[in-house]
Amino acid sequence: MELTGKKIAILAENNYNTRELWYPYYRMLEAGAKVSVVGMKGVKEYVSKVGLPVSVDVAAEDVDGKDFDAVIIPGGYAPDYMRKNKPMLKLVREIFEKGGIVAIICHAGWVAISAEILKGKTVTCTSAIKDDVVNAGANYVNAEVVRDGNLISSRSPDDLPVFLRTIIEALIQ
Repeated sequence: MELTGKKIAILAENNYNTRELWYPYYRMLEAGAKVSVVGMKGVKEYVSKVGLPVSVDVAAEDVDGKDFDAVIIPGGYAPDYMRKNKPMLKLVREIFEKGGIVAIICHAGWVAISAEILKGKTVTCTSAIKDDVVNAGANYVNAEVVRDGNLISSRSPDDLPVFLRTIIEALIQ
């Protein structure tokens, strides 16, 4: 198991993209990682855009960056809520600053913008938020996946296989 001993956080909020949360969840488990779904204090469950629930394992308020080797942030409409959650932003920033992997897909670039970790980075995202990442000081490229140091970004669910391979490769290094 390539990721035995690695701890991965996956952020959750209502209206998350089902594939962008569950594919990484099961792929990281399959690789041997311990995966924790992170939400807001007092919330036990979130529902995807299509109504699929996910249970929260731990509140962002109750963990910090040293608890995880990586954080994966799914897209959908959830990032619009996540970016207003100060404990989630703090967790993302702490993981990033300690050199942990921050993996964003689709609209999750919004969370990275609000966590103030994009300036000077090269990233990709859904075209709908391209202007937002550029205005945050990032260099946008249209690619399946982009790795810039410990920041990994991807455009859409269609890119999930290469996105997850890149995350696993980064965690093994």
